[in-house]
Amino acid sequence: MFKTVFLMVAALFLLPMTASAYIGPGMGAGAISAVIGVLAAIGLTLFSLFYYPIKRALKKRRPQVDADIAADADA
Repeated sequence: MFKTVFLMVAALFLLPMTASAYIGPGMGAGAISAVIGVLAAIGLTLFSLFYYPIKRALKKRRPQVDADIAADADA
């Protein structure tokens, strides 16, 4: 019984249907820019979540050579 219903529903989804819709160039460009904006926001969020902790860890790990050079230049 379940297999029959599942196959019937799957067959309905596989049948081609006509789309009676039109998206104009302005709406299409707006939709594309909205998708790009959302993807960019997600990408920048992930970048900042990983970049700043790694940058801070590398800065702590690096020896204080810059401070030593500055102290030698003042002397």
